[in-house]
Amino acid sequence: MEPDWNAWVDSTRLSRRQALAGGVVASGFALAAQPVAASVITTPTDGLVAGLVEVKAADRSIPAYRAKPAGGKPRAVVLVVHEVFGLHEHIKDVARRFAQAGFYAIAPDLYVRGGDVTKLASFDEIRPIVAGTPDAQVMSDLDATMRFAGTDGGDVKRLGVTGFCWGGRITWLYAAHAPSTVKAGVAWYGRVSGAPTALQPKNPVDLAPQIKAPVLGLYGSADQGIPVATLDDLKDALAKAGHTSSKFIVYPDAPHAFHADYRPSYRPDVAKAGWSECLAWFGKYLA
Repeated sequence: MEPDWNAWVDSTRLSRRQALAGGVVASGFALAAQPVAASVITTPTDGLVAGLVEVKAADRSIPAYRAKPAGGKPRAVVLVVHEVFGLHEHIKDVARRFAQAGFYAIAPDLYVRGGDVTKLASFDEIRPIVAGTPDAQVMSDLDATMRFAGTDGGDVKRLGVTGFCWGGRITWLYAAHAPSTVKAGVAWYGRVSGAPTALQPKNPVDLAPQIKAPVLGLYGSADQGIPVATLDDLKDALAKAGHTSSKFIVYPDAPHAFHADYRPSYRPDVAKAGWSECLAWFGKYLA
């Protein structure tokens, strides 16, 4: 059974008139996520080296967006895992935010073999690409991205991983996949349980015994696709595995994608609070 990806997409949308009234510039954002809200944040590249790079994966090169402070010593690495909408401008901006905070951030395009999902106009077009992307391939691509970072000014002995929506689930999975490598993770509203598929055979709750690194889970109580009860299941599974270093924050009344400043789900106060928690988490464990 395919995961219910529709539950991850907000049913509300700004009208085109509202978007234009807000002076929105939609260039660079996923077509399926249009129209872009007026609250979009743009982080400058001042003092950074930022742009697209090519990462040598197991079977091909994959594009990635890399942002890092210019010059200086090697920086702690944060792998940034994109949302269901792919590697578009919001995820690139998040990478720049991490770089401005002093990290080496890199966000690979994990859907590239299925095509450029940012150019697809509907979620129905994206769904088969997401469902057809094997977890094992994603883990391998993140391994390759980590190796690239280690040759490009990143200190992979201080490796963190974070992701949003689809990428939030992947954050938990990668922590389980690379328990001796990942030093910390931050999962933003990532699904933790669900029906398995042939290509996505396990979920975070199934892999709790393999998760060793401290992972911060940031969730909203009003997320219709991720019931709070499923988070309790993961907490219980981690506790049974003797894992006590992870932490969950559930923001009252916050919906899914509360950090996505380009969407109507954006909640500025909650997003700011979550970002502060994220930076403090990585500051603690990647120091």
